[in-house]
Amino acid sequence: MGGFFFKAENPAELRDWYKKHLGFDTNDYGCTFWWKGENGEKCATQWSPFKSDTTYFEPSEKQFMQNFRVENLESLLEKLKKEGVQILGEMQSFDYGKFSTILDLEGNKIELWEPIDKVFL
Repeated sequence: MGGFFFKAENPAELRDWYKKHLGFDTNDYGCTFWWKGENGEKCATQWSPFKSDTTYFEPSEKQFMQNFRVENLESLLEKLKKEGVQILGEMQSFDYGKFSTILDLEGNKIELWEPIDKVFL
């Protein structure tokens, strides 16, 4: 799991609530959960509330968006395309990894992330 993103009426207030009551180490982006991968590498999973009027989840009309960590995003996208999965836009690359988005069978937006975990160390 790379992250869980959801809409909230007041993201800042909600982040503070999770910090106070559940001990989340929050910042303006939400909370990063750190864990170790199979080979002991440091990995991150992001939890983030977005403003309720965000357009980031479009074209999905759902109140949430999932993010999954993947290996070799380019190969996965080729495979998904052959299988008829709807791929939204082009893959993007950043200093912390590659991203692409797809829609599942029910129109839920899924962000695929090939992370570069070493940038978090």
